[in-house]
Amino acid sequence: MITFGTYDAARHPRTAVLVAGLRAHGIKVTELNRPLGLSTAERVRMLQQPWRLPVLAARLLRCWAALVGDAARHRQAEGRPAAVLVGYLGHFDVLLARLLYPRSTVVLDHLVFAGDTAADRGAAGLRVRLLTGLDRLAVACADVVVTDTDEHRRMLPDPGKGVVVLVGAPDEWRTASETLAPPAGSRPDGGAGSSDGAGASDGAGAADASDGHHLSVVFYGLYTPLQGAPVIAEAVRDAVAAGAPLRVTMVGAGQDLPRTREILADTPGVTWHDWVEPGALPALVAAHDVCLGIFSDTPKGLRVVPNKVYQGLAAGCVVITADTPPQRRALGEHVELVPAADAAALAAELVRLGTPGALADARERAARGRDRIRPPAVAEPLVAELRRRGVS
Repeated sequence: MITFGTYDAARHPRTAVLVAGLRAHGIKVTELNRPLGLSTAERVRMLQQPWRLPVLAARLLRCWAALVGDAARHRQAEGRPAAVLVGYLGHFDVLLARLLYPRSTVVLDHLVFAGDTAADRGAAGLRVRLLTGLDRLAVACADVVVTDTDEHRRMLPDPGKGVVVLVGAPDEWRTASETLAPPAGSRPDGGAGSSDGAGASDGAGAADASDGHHLSVVFYGLYTPLQGAPVIAEAVRDAVAAGAPLRVTMVGAGQDLPRTREILADTPGVTWHDWVEPGALPALVAAHDVCLGIFSDTPKGLRVVPNKVYQGLAAGCVVITADTPPQRRALGEHVELVPAADAAALAAELVRLGTPGALADARERAARGRDRIRPPAVAEPLVAELRRRGVS
């Protein structure tokens, strides 16, 4: 079996989790990968802004030329692969994979629907229809389509093609947890740089949180509408105003960041980072008591379980996220759920977890769920489907 495409496993570890899981089940996997070097946000922006498409096309063609050479060399050495896994954000790559491997089982990891993502970020009309058409073309080229939730599987033109595989988390997140593992209530804010901007704590968070009396909380993401960052900001503001001893780290940038900063402008104990390198992120998150998931009630927000929920859990954090059907179904017994888009409920949960007993109980529930999100466990449905198709 091979993995194929222009995916970037460092930025988007989904494919790395699948590869590790498949290998753990004894399936030989060879990676044919030429990363495109664009983030999800950059790819979506290019698709939303047609004048940027020549840049995408030029990069894609260079990567494809290299992949064609890689495929020829692999075929000469190993023969035709029984199955081809097209990595995350492979809407275009699956077209090439189908052409190069017409008799292999082509598996598309369709974690993101381009049309759905664009609509969530404010696009409308013709652009969304074109991107939805791209989704349909991509899944038509695949024999098996991997989605992360049953809600996404049901969005496929042929749901019978779909296999639901949880996102999970790479083992380096678990390693970060085991390396740090500070006592309850003593985790620093993990500040990977100085504080900056409105509402920042001027570096005080890392020093003060170690006194054993502060609940350290981290959020990281692209500040898109499905994240619900303004809901988080309102909850933090209100929890601190109610006397909750919080130290909060906010990581990332995006369309809702200005509003989020505005809400937290007068709230002490907040540290801001525009960017943290992927390799440094597990340690940063593991240095906190609580990792925040998503909290919007947008249509997309009600269909997904975000990476940060799995990663925060693997990193040893208590995870708070919205009580939506896919999140409750995936990890409901192991995370703390609050109603979507309800800042008051999230504030109350932050206040509650500020008590040692509540935090200890939540940590026990979280610990019991960590084995469920390791690569061998999450890959089981895909392994079963491949074996059903004769791939061993």
